[in-house]
Amino acid sequence: MPETLPLMTDLYGSGHRLCTTPNPSLELVLSQERPIDLIELEALCDAVGWSRRPLRRVRKALQHSLLQVGLWRHDARLPRLVGFARCTGDGVVEATVWDVAVHPRYQGAGLGKELMDYVLEQLRGMGIDRVSLFADPDVVGFYAAQGWELEPLQRRCAFWYAP
Repeated sequence: MPETLPLMTDLYGSGHRLCTTPNPSLELVLSQERPIDLIELEALCDAVGWSRRPLRRVRKALQHSLLQVGLWRHDARLPRLVGFARCTGDGVVEATVWDVAVHPRYQGAGLGKELMDYVLEQLRGMGIDRVSLFADPDVVGFYAAQGWELEPLQRRCAFWYAP
């Protein structure tokens, strides 16, 4: 049963967005306003197979990020972080996307695309019209399929420009 709007706004902020999911009993929410718990983020990074980074450095990276977006499995008592992305940049013209992750249990349902669409929408709202990202070679095709331009060798780097 969907939660009321005031509860969702209290948990995720006024700029949250519900995701489309194939399972109608599953509520997933994108938010840049809900704080990211470092332990949950570490568990997500473990789930996608990333190497561990010292939590103090991750905390500092988050503090210096232009934008942090969480993808949450909604639960009124305890929402769970199941996806994440962050951006650095000047906040005016350019940004770089880092650390895009969706828990393997939630992959394959279009949530990564929804996460990136939300990230780009937030960046466009700041007036940013040039975005770059660095990704592992096995996932650059994901970004190319969304219209990102790949660097000439099509190995790790992709670029997005506002239409």
